[in-house]
Amino acid sequence: MKKKVAFHTLGCKLNFSETATIAQKMTDANFEKVSFESPADVYVINTCSVTDNADKRFKEIVKKTQKLNDKAFVAAVGCYAQLKPNELAAVDGVDLVLGATEKFNLTAYLNDLTKQETGVVHSCEIVEADFYVGGYAIGERTRAFLKVQDGCDYKCTYCTIPLARGISRSDTLENVLHNAAEIAAKGIKEIVLTGVNIGDYGKGEFGNKKHQHTFYELVSALDKLQDISRLRISSIEPNLLKNETIQMVSQSDIFVPHFHIPLQSGSDKVLKQMKRRYLTGLYKDRIQTIKEKMPHACIGVDVIVGFPGETEADFLETYEFLNALGVSYLHVFTYSERPNTQAASMQESVPLKVRHKRSKMLRGLSVKLRRAFYESQLGSQRSVLFEGENKKGYIHGFTENYIKVKTPWDPSLVNTIHDIRLTEIDSDGLVRFEYLQEHA
Repeated sequence: MKKKVAFHTLGCKLNFSETATIAQKMTDANFEKVSFESPADVYVINTCSVTDNADKRFKEIVKKTQKLNDKAFVAAVGCYAQLKPNELAAVDGVDLVLGATEKFNLTAYLNDLTKQETGVVHSCEIVEADFYVGGYAIGERTRAFLKVQDGCDYKCTYCTIPLARGISRSDTLENVLHNAAEIAAKGIKEIVLTGVNIGDYGKGEFGNKKHQHTFYELVSALDKLQDISRLRISSIEPNLLKNETIQMVSQSDIFVPHFHIPLQSGSDKVLKQMKRRYLTGLYKDRIQTIKEKMPHACIGVDVIVGFPGETEADFLETYEFLNALGVSYLHVFTYSERPNTQAASMQESVPLKVRHKRSKMLRGLSVKLRRAFYESQLGSQRSVLFEGENKKGYIHGFTENYIKVKTPWDPSLVNTIHDIRLTEIDSDGLVRFEYLQEHA
């Protein structure tokens, strides 16, 4: 009898890609992959350290596994497992904790699935995480998250990612193109490029610190792919998003007009304290260049509120900067102290109540910005790729410029692309449409 294994992934698209890589190694080792909602012999939880309730969320998931099968072997991997292995190992029900370099060799630790009184930790010093493991994940049969890069050499004062993932390193261009072609051959319509700092692509491509290729060379090579309908760039640092890349996307038949560009603060004072590698002038220039080349482009922004020393004037500067930029939506993060980061020991901590108030204000602004963007696109002709899930009798999809649309559930639409005209915004904030051609 094959042993059954189930996976639960927290956090970013990169984590989903890596879970898929680990899952493939498990099935190659004669495990049967099952849903996380099902009884299994082994549960693998791929953790995230970005959210401030990571500990609470992890404990809830472990408790869920024990309800499904209290004799199941529970393994924790990922960023949180690297940063706080002993804390995870002490959670009731956890048997194994693997750090950044060990997680891809999970099968080697599963010869004995006997429950442990206390979790066993196998964790490296993060400087040992200097090799690259590629892969991709396929979600809802319509898109794949293709990992091209890992780790980060930046020293942002609030961030634990370099501590959790190590130095910046990249897949080879040859392997990225091979994986992309493999995804296309499976009938997947869209590929999303993922990594920790994808704009730094090429560093560590062959195990050295130099750039063998640049991000522009990567996207230029991918732009020549056959049999793929869409390529989407995930989050990219503004200082690494060069004008030549923006120009290429604007002329591409398969790269879509959607950018997600972290800002973190609209105050130059705060950006300097964060040790970001740009100021607001450069950021504004990038946004203006995108809007000039692609007026219909969707632009998402990450922003952190409540960073130590952020005054009310600093926050209002951020608010006004974002409001004037004309971006499409915000991902708002409330600052939380992270051990072993510079920011954790900074003075002038912002009270939690103030942080939450500022977060609420920016979330409200995000709703306004998204609505304005959607309204600006009404009447325009777009193409929509439909997802694979029935949500309360509706099927949803995304246009090339990331507008979410809905129509009554029709299974024949799954993983198909249709030309449409956007007609109206629904009461739930999604967009309705009409087909430009009859569909079968």
